[in-house]
Amino acid sequence: MRFEKGHKENTRRRIIDVASKRFRDDGAAASGLAGIMTDAGLTNGAFYAHFDSKEALVKEAMVSALTHQRENLEQARNDQLSFESIIRNYLNVDHMLGRENGCPSAALLPEIGRQPETTREAYEVELGKFTDVLASKLPASRLSSPRERATAIFGLMVGTLQIARAITDSSKASAILEGGVQAALILARS
Repeated sequence: MRFEKGHKENTRRRIIDVASKRFRDDGAAASGLAGIMTDAGLTNGAFYAHFDSKEALVKEAMVSALTHQRENLEQARNDQLSFESIIRNYLNVDHMLGRENGCPSAALLPEIGRQPETTREAYEVELGKFTDVLASKLPASRLSSPRERATAIFGLMVGTLQIARAITDSSKASAILEGGVQAALILARS
């Protein structure tokens, strides 16, 4: 059976998209290939026509999610959203509840730290690109470079989101998110 031009790449993209959501929602370790392939509308056997291993899929799904996150940040910057709006777009209840479409760092950092070096290196590259965009929204400071502050602010945002997700009381979770917004704004101004 012959397929249309681009069929294999479209199928690969579908697997990456499904895996990216599944990994962020359930974790990479808890997400089996069988479930990912079923959700992508494919058989288990089709996996190895596209990827050498689950680790390769984890890496590509993570890079895809990080790239999408950076592109959204670039759009916010190009739309001239304020720094506070950017922070509030990240630290909000919808993002807290929408893990499968949310920040891959907040969902996967402990697992990324356990991945092979090539995956961690890919994360480092994408993190650098993201923090460079975030840094472009920060004023100059004598105490630290915008990139250093952007990295610290992003770390604060990720940790805040993770803690808010772990809290069962929704009003406390909302207060944690707001505290993270205020702390990020203080760091931005310092």
